[in-house]
Amino acid sequence: MDTVLEPLMNRPDLPQLVATLNEQMQRERESREAFLRDLTPDMKAEFIGGERVLHSPARAEHIRVSRRLLMMITSHVMNHDLGEVFFEKALVHLTRNDYEPDILFFGREKAAKITPDQMLFPAPDFIVEVLSDSTENRDRGIKFVDYASHGVAEYWIVDAEEKSVEQYLIDNGKYELSQKLKSGTIASVVVTSCEIPIAAIFDDEAHRTTLKSPPKA
Repeated sequence: MDTVLEPLMNRPDLPQLVATLNEQMQRERESREAFLRDLTPDMKAEFIGGERVLHSPARAEHIRVSRRLLMMITSHVMNHDLGEVFFEKALVHLTRNDYEPDILFFGREKAAKITPDQMLFPAPDFIVEVLSDSTENRDRGIKFVDYASHGVAEYWIVDAEEKSVEQYLIDNGKYELSQKLKSGTIASVVVTSCEIPIAAIFDDEAHRTTLKSPPKA
């Protein structure tokens, strides 16, 4: 029996607890349906733990870091026909929560199933989140757990202030830190042969050099 459920099974008020939980989950489902109905293309919003989360505009450096990484990953994926890359306006629709990751990659198998008018996306194969003050707790907390539990095989957490990249790989349904880098080159496990110099994520000149002479697959 699940270690979380075991202590509850012996409680005499279990039926009342279950009824309360069902009522709460029904309210959450209704709130989520309203959230999805109300979404507009210009909104940056997520639905997490029964609540709408509206995001404020990002800082310039956050945008620059996200853009550099998006360009390098997208270029590699397109050049080698590996699948498809999306960015923050793609809403990932998981069992309970809806997220808009900064960068997400679908391998060929999942990418082939994406339709032109699709607005809700399944769990991708690879996700990048660039930290901000308002999102760090979620990126390292609920998203960290939720992405892993839905089989996102690789997760990068990028810190623009620290100029570092943490690479997490899934192991038995949980993420394990593979490496944290501030220099050198990071190689994706999921995006085949995608190797990115850390400097190219945080510096324009290094980024331009990498785009002109990308690592050969």
